[in-house]
Amino acid sequence: MSDHYERVKIELQQMKEEEAEAAADEEQLSPAAVPSIPAEVAFMARRDLSRSSINGRSRSKSRSKGDGHERQVNVKELADLTAQKSNSSQGQSRVSNDPNLHIKGTARLLKAKTAANGHVESCPRHTDGKCEHHGKEGESKASKKRRAVTVDTSKAKTSLEALKMSIRQLKWKEFPIGRRAACDIYWHGVSFHDNENIVSGQVNKFPGMIEMLRKINLSRAVRTMQELFPEEYNFYPRSWILPEEYQLFSTQIRLLKDSDSTLKPTYIVKPDSGSQGDGIYLIRDPADLRVISGAQIKQAVVQDYIQKPLLIDKLKFDIRLYVLVRSLEPLEIYIAKEGLSRFCTEPYQEPSQKNLSHVFMHLTNYSLNVHSGNFVHSDSCSTGSKRTFSSILYRLASKGVDIKKVWSDIIALVIKTVIALVPELKVYYQADIPPGKPGPTCFQILGFDILLMKNLKPILLEVNANPSMRIEHEHEVSPGVFEYVPSPVDEEVKVGVIRDTLRLMDPAQRKQHTTSNTGGGSPEEAIVVETGSDEKEGMADSLPSLCLKQVFPKYTKQFHYLRIVERIAAIFLRFLGVKGTMRLGPTSFRTFIRNCKLSNSSFSMASADILYIDITRRWAGMLPDSREAGMCLQAFIEAFFYLAARRFKALPLREQVLSLLEVCEGALEGQSHSEKPRTHRSHTNPNPASSQTSAPTTFSSPALTRRRHRPLQLSAKANTEN
Repeated sequence: MSDHYERVKIELQQMKEEEAEAAADEEQLSPAAVPSIPAEVAFMARRDLSRSSINGRSRSKSRSKGDGHERQVNVKELADLTAQKSNSSQGQSRVSNDPNLHIKGTARLLKAKTAANGHVESCPRHTDGKCEHHGKEGESKASKKRRAVTVDTSKAKTSLEALKMSIRQLKWKEFPIGRRAACDIYWHGVSFHDNENIVSGQVNKFPGMIEMLRKINLSRAVRTMQELFPEEYNFYPRSWILPEEYQLFSTQIRLLKDSDSTLKPTYIVKPDSGSQGDGIYLIRDPADLRVISGAQIKQAVVQDYIQKPLLIDKLKFDIRLYVLVRSLEPLEIYIAKEGLSRFCTEPYQEPSQKNLSHVFMHLTNYSLNVHSGNFVHSDSCSTGSKRTFSSILYRLASKGVDIKKVWSDIIALVIKTVIALVPELKVYYQADIPPGKPGPTCFQILGFDILLMKNLKPILLEVNANPSMRIEHEHEVSPGVFEYVPSPVDEEVKVGVIRDTLRLMDPAQRKQHTTSNTGGGSPEEAIVVETGSDEKEGMADSLPSLCLKQVFPKYTKQFHYLRIVERIAAIFLRFLGVKGTMRLGPTSFRTFIRNCKLSNSSFSMASADILYIDITRRWAGMLPDSREAGMCLQAFIEAFFYLAARRFKALPLREQVLSLLEVCEGALEGQSHSEKPRTHRSHTNPNPASSQTSAPTTFSSPALTRRRHRPLQLSAKANTEN
């Protein structure tokens, strides 16, 4: 009954706050009522408040209760926040010299209007505190108090504590048990589908992101890019997908050993759906694979193991960087300037048959090493088993390492990886939110796990769709009873990432158009440590400058030519329809061949049907869990590569694909003049023809190899029509 009583009490309190908020919107806010706190004092006070709030959360619990405490509502905390807000409103003696200086998009006094999706948009012609469009009316209404941004945290799960701290720092309004009315931002803990009834606002997850970042799908997406751009995508280890490529893996390893008996390569096996290091192990021979033993075959990825990593204090470590994908169209990517360095707890030795099972030596996963007796929890950001990435860069710089080049390579790795993921993410997006259907906009924080080799080259280990945002760790005080202890390193990094993500997604903030910045420099410029003007613009003294650095589209000229697969996906989406499906049917494939004018005397429509059947049937065997029939995007890409190779035999693969894209896009553009254009939502592909403007004039000439390392076998009829 007590839980029910507290829940009802909070709902009543929220209803009263909403009524008070509506009444307050009718009143004008006096400039003297806007307090201003010096930056240094505010930062220290906020830091002390964060420390005290975490220390107050230290408590004991039984492991059997799991994470249930994260959904409990702290009524006293809400009351304290209300009291703090009342006290702050009385502090009128601390009046800013400039009462119009506010946080960009959160307290800026602008004339606003409500958009169809529930967001608040500022007047586009607002300049110098005056509204040119609305005149005196806009100027008079500009003094009204802007309502607080509302955030639904009922599904936040393990990121709840850091999210609460971020909302308090922004002075926004949290709804810990949800809200009957629509919220501006919904913070989900796992998936876009945590709440199925959202038709407006913004959600911190993209549809399909979890599926795309599983080990197999990530490897397939990067492998496609490696076929087109082998030099640009050499940051991802050579991979084989099991069990479908077991024979290929075994054959290649045998040939390698036969050519040089002194070679003793090591491979790392990662279960497709594994997380937190679960199920990962090292092998030196294909016969040691566990995924093919027993009656049930498990899907996994086996990769080359990086045997010469960079060591600090004789320990192997990896880097967890947080990346914000703000939108898919236009593609916007931000990278956190600070990250985490996670150390192994046993001195590193190159793998041998004796130490392959030493997980504390070879695997950097925090969830594994925290159980080691050598794990060191430290209050310092530069010592212990978990440190800030900047502390590592400082040590490298003291030894003469060009850390600017290190950052440049990492940023390039991140941008290239996201570009590889975007095509299929757009297909997932349209399947969940078809054009014309009401739905929210999406953004997401990703966790990139990166390993630095001894030569300082960054290697992508994996990308996490749900990176841990915990700012505390467990300490066992007695058998089965654990106490939550604050982690200063985690708080330093994660709270800033969440807070500044919210600032960027503020619905009242005018969306930043970066067309003037596109192509404005080389990748090296992206690693400047000092905050740029675009990050300081409109930010108040009470909050630090953004810890998130925009890298795309700001540096689009260096990477735009890589978006070839995205152009293929745009064609796929055009013929897919708007029925919420992700598979292309045989009729739609025939329409694609016909409308793009790809059939001729050497490739008839019957050949197209055979091509469709052969590729679709093989992909159905590789995707046994799929419940939908038809041709998926990856299968369509394979068919597109095949058609390009047939039509432009004398060219390298990349030029073949680009040439076929020109043919298809030209034919479809000609048809668009006679057909009514279909309306696209914001997640569809931009004008694909522009992606060739920045492409290099010369290309490497990789040998044309069949995708999935298997030749495409057509029937005799198709072969006779060549």
